[in-house]
Amino acid sequence: MDLGILIALTVILIGYSVYRYVKQKRILNTLTEEEFRKGYRKAQLIDVREPKEFDAGHILGARNIPISQMRQRLTELRKDQPVYLYCQSGARSMRAAMLLHKKGYTDLHHLQGGFKKWTGKIKASKKPNY
Repeated sequence: MDLGILIALTVILIGYSVYRYVKQKRILNTLTEEEFRKGYRKAQLIDVREPKEFDAGHILGARNIPISQMRQRLTELRKDQPVYLYCQSGARSMRAAMLLHKKGYTDLHHLQGGFKKWTGKIKASKKPNY
């Protein structure tokens, strides 16, 4: 009996994972760095990493709206313009896209491989000299 429950839970978990993967692929356009570069200047470029990560370095022109604050800061994003998202590796930007899609955003894109794969220009905040 216990083995049956374990198998059922495993099947449910796998099914849910497949469902989320398919849904993410349907609502979010994953872009290579070259594709991302072509479009992000005409879009809302959002770094969903935490402020310390953003301050250490970010794509030039990006705004920092951490995924942990996304729900509270939705008014900063326009629904009528493309949204280009990125994080460190791609996982958080996918989660952010799911949240934005639920709130009515439709033109969503994210950087394949995230910031760690970015080879373009970056900006790092200056740290105070103490």
